[in-house]
Amino acid sequence: MIRTEDLWKTYEMGPENKVHALQGVTFHIRRNEYVAIMGPSGSGKSTLMNLIGCLDTPSKGNYWLNGKLVSDMKDDELAHIRNKEIGFVFQTFNLLPRSSALHNVELPLVYSGIASRERIERAKQALALVELSDRIQHRPNELSGGQRQRVAIARALVNKPSIILADEPTGNLDSQTGLEIMALFDRLHAEGNTIILVTHERDIAAYAHRVISIRDGKIASDEAIAEHVKSGPA
Repeated sequence: MIRTEDLWKTYEMGPENKVHALQGVTFHIRRNEYVAIMGPSGSGKSTLMNLIGCLDTPSKGNYWLNGKLVSDMKDDELAHIRNKEIGFVFQTFNLLPRSSALHNVELPLVYSGIASRERIERAKQALALVELSDRIQHRPNELSGGQRQRVAIARALVNKPSIILADEPTGNLDSQTGLEIMALFDRLHAEGNTIILVTHERDIAAYAHRVISIRDGKIASDEAIAEHVKSGPA
């Protein structure tokens, strides 16, 4: 599903000052994998997430998503790929504060040009998947942090994307709510979704079935997690 080959991302900080955020990153991710990309602040993991999510393009190298060479695409083509293929879940939820949960989940379908009746039905189905059918008319300030993140996950699911890309999805949640959200990701993976989790927390990465560790812009390790420990912390 995902294949990268010698990905570089270089930022020009001045005439003689270049920062190499990524340096020759190569890996594959198969359909229905559950992968964590892990690394400390400044390691390059956020830069890699932006490239995988088609929010940015590499300075050098190739990135294929479902057989399409997206690293060569222009901005409008990337926007189409983002909306069709990738469901984003962010640490800060990124919900519209004055809109209901239902309308927040509908938004990707609006951008896809889906008719109103179908949008509403699909948004209701997505909210049912995250067990929020009784909160569809609530605004974000009427929901708990965990419920807001569930709305964000429903929004990520509504377009039936190839990949769910989650950036520090428990970062703004208390530990118990974080466990509930990670249990939800486990269930979504079991139902056939491909999940890429970006985190700096080892106990959150432990929920994935494979961990790619990034350090100084390079892959430091790429390891499968043993079956008996993948369920995460007790």
